[in-house]
Amino acid sequence: MRIDYTNVMAEVIGERDGILREELLSFRHFVAEVHQIIQKEKNRKFYFCKLPYQDTSQVKETANWIRENFENFAVIGIGGSSLGAKMLFNSLTEFNHNKKNRPRFYLFENVDPERFRATLEEIDVEKTCFNVITKSGSTVETIANFSIIMQMLKEKLGDRYRENLVFTTDPEKGFLRKFGQEEGIKMLDIPPQIGGRFSVLSPVGLLPASVIGIDIDQLLSGAKKMDLICSIEEHVEHNPAYLIALAHYITNMRRGKTISVMMPYTEKLSSFVDWYRQLWAESLGKDGLGQTPVKAIGTVDQHSQLQLYREGIRDKIITFIQVENFPVDFRIPEELPDEISYLSGHTLGEILNKELLGTKAALIKSKVPNITITLDRIDPYNMGMLIYMYELATGFSGYLYKINPFDQPAVEEGKKFTYALLGRKGFEEKLQEFKELYREKYRIEIQ
Repeated sequence: MRIDYTNVMAEVIGERDGILREELLSFRHFVAEVHQIIQKEKNRKFYFCKLPYQDTSQVKETANWIRENFENFAVIGIGGSSLGAKMLFNSLTEFNHNKKNRPRFYLFENVDPERFRATLEEIDVEKTCFNVITKSGSTVETIANFSIIMQMLKEKLGDRYRENLVFTTDPEKGFLRKFGQEEGIKMLDIPPQIGGRFSVLSPVGLLPASVIGIDIDQLLSGAKKMDLICSIEEHVEHNPAYLIALAHYITNMRRGKTISVMMPYTEKLSSFVDWYRQLWAESLGKDGLGQTPVKAIGTVDQHSQLQLYREGIRDKIITFIQVENFPVDFRIPEELPDEISYLSGHTLGEILNKELLGTKAALIKSKVPNITITLDRIDPYNMGMLIYMYELATGFSGYLYKINPFDQPAVEEGKKFTYALLGRKGFEEKLQEFKELYREKYRIEIQ
């Protein structure tokens, strides 16, 4: 992995949009202080830092059992309980995995009834293991989807429905833990010290990954490597996680870059950006602070967003992710008409990376700050490094913004209103508050 932050520096794009090196180095004492705090907090707030060193024997045993007994594997979860597994699946398996391999992988995330039906039509529930994931044990969307699936399993399998379920939840609390204990359902623990968006390297992500054939030992080895680097190195310019955090913080708070665009030049990392968006937005969007994370995919979004990035409001910092080696590539024929002969002999992967270079040059010309993370290939080891780096960068950013990156109070407020609207006991006052807040006074109705 390489991180090139040349194009975020003032000597390249100017002081209006770029960071002065002395400005970056001025945080060295702050970095050293926070670094020590993080090392001491690895058993508490920064518990995700310990996940690379966990015992995975139960996860592997459960995964082996699922592979031996089921044709399909479906995650029922949402947010941090699904985005991690989805990201690992899309990044580390073939695009046509479900056509060529077993178990096939499916997700029940949203409570969109048409999506729910479409997914059900692709699977035989009797031949599917459903992994229900929710730390709280009561997430509305997850429990709603699970309740319908459970009824279907009971109708087809009777008391044997339990064999098609695995719960991943809090080790002690919540409805799912209690129900699982009562029914004798297989269960894996989510460490209580970590929140959903930091849980991908726990059984939340490791079980789905292991089931679909991803080498979770290599995934955790990559995370260990990044932990080692970031635990030893305090220097601002040598610690990858702190450097990324500081580049975004300084451009945000001192240069007005309120939008963080992540733009991988490979479609395999599309879901990694989805995972990053939750991590960055939910952790840092507090007290009127934080950046809005935006997803873009190269080269597709050169043709849909680059105009705005170059000539729109100067409020963006862009992170490119480049892959040097693709497992497969296609060469363009040598014999082409003169007008397009410049393409002769080039490969699709080569064009992809040349397009990235061209885009970076255009952004430099427009003085748009951008960082490039280069991976030699997409594999479990590199993904482990990338995941851990961004989790630590997010946690470190909490100290920069002076907010708690591990809670999500605004999300909880929306959940409380939802409980009230659905008639959950104990939320009667919330229902009354909703009625006082919500009005449809100005509207247009079209028949």
